[in-house]
Amino acid sequence: MGNASSMLTQYDIEDVQDHCNHLFTQQEIVSLYQRFCQLDRNSKGFISADEILSVPEFAMNPLSQRLLKMVDGLNFKDFVAFLSTFSAKASTAQKIELIFKVYDSDCNGKVTFDDIMEVLRDLTGSFISDKQREEVLSQVLHERGYTRDSLLLLNDFIKIMDHPGLKMEVEVPID
Repeated sequence: MGNASSMLTQYDIEDVQDHCNHLFTQQEIVSLYQRFCQLDRNSKGFISADEILSVPEFAMNPLSQRLLKMVDGLNFKDFVAFLSTFSAKASTAQKIELIFKVYDSDCNGKVTFDDIMEVLRDLTGSFISDKQREEVLSQVLHERGYTRDSLLLLNDFIKIMDHPGLKMEVEVPID
């Protein structure tokens, strides 16, 4: 599994479904496999950062460099597991966990005020000032019982991000 000349067996498809918690149908997995094979230009069985950047929507994303660290070198099963987070069927907790990993740039399992500020700069560019970003972030943290000195673990991050008004609707086009 993983190079353009091979085909997915029923066993492979079911294995991938199990790996991604059944968030994709068997047909969607076949479609994702075809896309994976297109990206895997050298039929290595994994995709590189350069191959991922060939997807215009990914390359244009302001967080693409952070996401690249998460997808560089993924085999097909892990590629599908990564994309499953963007499925409409994925839970809010799964989506927040991915966002946490994006913010945790040094992969130490903790997110700091500065980590969040860095991502906010990437997302907002020059549209708002650092002072405005700091004020908004300080307010959000304060409302949830944290300060700018707090080191946020995943559970803390979930507590901050998981509220009814937050919509996290991003979908992966399958075909």
